[in-house]
Amino acid sequence: MRNTPLATLDGLARDVLAIGTDYAPGTLLDTHSHRRAQFLYGATGLMEVGTDDGAWVVPSHCGVWIPAGKPHRVRMVGVSTRSLYIEPAAAPRASAQCEVLVVSPLLRQLLLAAIDLPALYDTASRDGLLMQLLLHEVGEAKTLPFFAPLPRHAKLAALCTAFLQQPQVHVSPKDWAVQLHQSERTFSRFFRAETGMAFAEWKQRACLVAALALLSTGLPVTTTALELGYDSPGAFSTMFRRRLGCSPSDFGKHF
Repeated sequence: MRNTPLATLDGLARDVLAIGTDYAPGTLLDTHSHRRAQFLYGATGLMEVGTDDGAWVVPSHCGVWIPAGKPHRVRMVGVSTRSLYIEPAAAPRASAQCEVLVVSPLLRQLLLAAIDLPALYDTASRDGLLMQLLLHEVGEAKTLPFFAPLPRHAKLAALCTAFLQQPQVHVSPKDWAVQLHQSERTFSRFFRAETGMAFAEWKQRACLVAALALLSTGLPVTTTALELGYDSPGAFSTMFRRRLGCSPSDFGKHF
């Protein structure tokens, strides 16, 4: 099914619904939620997904798992999506948070094929088996570290949000500790308690989120590195390769 509103299909007696939707560049789907869990895959372009837990960048060779009932917003950058909407009882993943997942070649082909199936496909036929295999592949997909969690504390959350909008790799914990009227040691403990990770780890993830968004627009590696405040493209490339297993230029070839 293509460009079909979920609301017209949500009540169908099928564990999995597959819908393909085309979006104009820059489309913003403001905060909303679904009764069903969703696996959202951008066959082209890039998506930026945000919840009260944090922000994700979802490049075209990845998808995002969105649990049932989870409020989320999505900004599309030239995206044609292939979405699975899954009854909560049939959900193949147990996470209560969104996750960015690797889309294998098999999973990609299954997603592309699924949107051509009728809404009321025969569950005992090849179509039903295809959907069951999709659920299995989504359940087995690997998670990538594109997540930058947001804290609950209002002032710290404001600092994190501002950083996500304009990250700079050389920002130090001391800078933020001063703004929160804390010692650096107290801030470090406080930040870990609020986000579940050390400040340096969170900062690197946030910079990676921004790097993926910049690279997906065609920005050169050197310019991207400088935008994020790295001293050299080499330092940026080393971080990128260590976290993702490929160079920034190799990643850019996906777009």
